[in-house]
Amino acid sequence: IMDNVSVITVFTLSGLRDIANYRVILFVLTLLCYCVIWLVNLTIILTVIVDKSLHEPMYIFLCNLCFNALYGTAAFYPKFLYDLLSTIHVISYAGCLLQGFALHSSVAADFSLLALMAYDRYVAICRPLVYHSLMTKQKVCIFVFFAWLIPFYLLFMSTISTAVLRLCGSHIQRIYCVNWLISNLACSPSVAKTVIPAFNYTFYIGHVLFVFWSYVHLIKTCQSSNENWNKFMQTCVPHLFSLTVVVVSLLFDMLYMRFGSKEIPQNVENFMAMEFLLIPPIMNPLMYGLKLTKIRKRVLNFICGKSSTFRLKS
Repeated sequence: IMDNVSVITVFTLSGLRDIANYRVILFVLTLLCYCVIWLVNLTIILTVIVDKSLHEPMYIFLCNLCFNALYGTAAFYPKFLYDLLSTIHVISYAGCLLQGFALHSSVAADFSLLALMAYDRYVAICRPLVYHSLMTKQKVCIFVFFAWLIPFYLLFMSTISTAVLRLCGSHIQRIYCVNWLISNLACSPSVAKTVIPAFNYTFYIGHVLFVFWSYVHLIKTCQSSNENWNKFMQTCVPHLFSLTVVVVSLLFDMLYMRFGSKEIPQNVENFMAMEFLLIPPIMNPLMYGLKLTKIRKRVLNFICGKSSTFRLKS
């Protein structure tokens, strides 16, 4: 067993073993989805960066949320697109750990940023008189810094714990790598598979509970004022929708990964595995872009301005 442990440098991914007949169609659809993800998220990011009137906490957090979507999907789609055109689906040991780290840290950063957005809306609506003193530019920068630092630190520790495991297998039944699946290949039980994930899950479940707690107070406050209720519907509904989509997508995937049935078709399993890499990165910027008036107006003005310039040149 020790000899086998020392020579494992490549993992085999088995999720794409039955796609030979529709490989090209899947590649085109996946590439199209990835392009849409880049288009909608980059539009929000550039709109917030270029327009100085959008340099407010809510839009800064939204910009980071969209950037995180590009970061997380970049860890999956290029490799997945390559695998769709390849007959051998393997990933190096280091590449597997890096992909797992990027996917995990992106999800964790999503929860951190969504919690910050909930706090911002809570202060703006429930405590408007102290909003500008609590959400200064310096504090917003600190909040954003820790929203990225904490997930990276926690998942770095988790990845290091996974990397030191002695493995007795190299076959991963997925279309991508995650730490849980790597730790399942360990020769013996480990801290990486129990204590560290349990702490991380508890930590981010706390984020979700905080968001729902803040929304209980928001709804109570907004019911007494039409102005606050309109503000809630415009700025808070997209955020609540984003959180629900992320939580449901991840919960679906995690429950299946741990308790799923082997009788489920491979194609359905693959869709469930990539759901959180497909739906939230597209739906979040679309929801915010359509619902937030400032974002919608800036994007439409930019598109109309470009169209007018093009017609004049023609």
